Amino acid sequence: MTTDESTAGTEAGATPDAPVDAPVDAPAAEEKPAPARVPAWRGGFGRLWSAAVISRFGDSLRTAALPLLAASLTDDPLLIASVTACGYVPWLLFGLLGGAVADRVDQRRAMWAVDLARGVLMAGFALAVAQGHGTIALLLALAFLLTTLQTLFDNAATALLPAVVPRETLAGANARLMTGQQVASGFLAAPLVPALLVIGASAPFAANAATYVVGALLIASLRTDAPAKAPRAAGSTLRAEMADGTRALWRDSALRGLSVATALSNIGMGALIATLVLHITGWLSAGNSGYAAVITAYGVASVVGGLVAPRLALRIGRTRSILVAGIVQTCALVVLGTVRDLWVAVAAMAVFAVMGMVWNVNQATLIQERSPAEMLGRISSAFRTLAIGGAPLGALLGGLAAAAWGLNTPALLAAGAFTLAVASLGALIN
Repeated sequence: MTTDESTAGTEAGATPDAPVDAPVDAPAAEEKPAPARVPAWRGGFGRLWSAAVISRFGDSLRTAALPLLAASLTDDPLLIASVTACGYVPWLLFGLLGGAVADRVDQRRAMWAVDLARGVLMAGFALAVAQGHGTIALLLALAFLLTTLQTLFDNAATALLPAVVPRETLAGANARLMTGQQVASGFLAAPLVPALLVIGASAPFAANAATYVVGALLIASLRTDAPAKAPRAAGSTLRAEMADGTRALWRDSALRGLSVATALSNIGMGALIATLVLHITGWLSAGNSGYAAVITAYGVASVVGGLVAPRLALRIGRTRSILVAGIVQTCALVVLGTVRDLWVAVAAMAVFAVMGMVWNVNQATLIQERSPAEMLGRISSAFRTLAIGGAPLGALLGGLAAAAWGLNTPALLAAGAFTLAVASLGALIN
């Protein structure tokens, strides 16, 4: 379950000789993860981790500041919501293309070039805001362009990690990456935004520009060779390569089931996230302090989940870990939607967050382990495109449900979506 998959990768040559159209139908339940190991900070992982965490820190500054800036420019809810929507649309339009390009190019160079481009965009935007030229149209264009570039960056990052860490440390690498990004986002960036806004409305965006430049320098300093690429067939086109990646995802029974489950769960996540503030401040009458308590609990528990995820996979297997996570999350959502008590909500969201990280870490690692190295960018982009598509649909359904049946119903709607996700996962291991 994720609407924002972290930097990840797969072992180069994990299944390099698998034909593009060959189904890979070994049941995921039979997979026996290797003993959990953590990657060494030397050899490039420390720099890659630092780049990912610093970039997420800057992204979180921007994400927190953009709605505030939008609200200061207009009181039209549709325009303000459109700023967020522009963060999803490019994935639906260009996600598959970004994966195909990532499989063609040197991923390291693509990543630092994209980060430099994003740094220039953000610096220009910060300057425009500082000079009083910020407009809703500019916000919409910025959100669209940044996410378009992210489709290439994220897919290139997915394909690069296996050249940096050994296969047996992939789960530990994913856990460290996601945990570090969660700390940077939830505990460092969020409290800093108000202080930066005291300096000026452009300060969070200027800081975001600086983080992109630092990230680009870190990635450019990597001396790791990119994963080997199989020669492309003569006359091969990006469209054909995108289709190959989508077909490879769909023919792998485990990844197909996981992609469907993730799309369903992200419908639930979209419904929950879009209305959570109304659930806490309205249905629970807990006010802003109650909402802050829930968000804080979620952030802390996500870090705990990053530590738990590799160990749980070692005990019961990767797919079963995702299945258990989905079952527990469903129960947490039912509690959240039926028990009208703030501290029960805090506990439910904490449990939900721990299991969410278990899902995310093992999902990323499963994709890495089962994808041919030369197709990893395309397979992961097809997975992301399908998964991210569920979030805006869920947000719309959550808003409609809250208006029609009450502010607690989106949580129950999310529980229903997770139930379907669990059912689709359960079919894989039966």
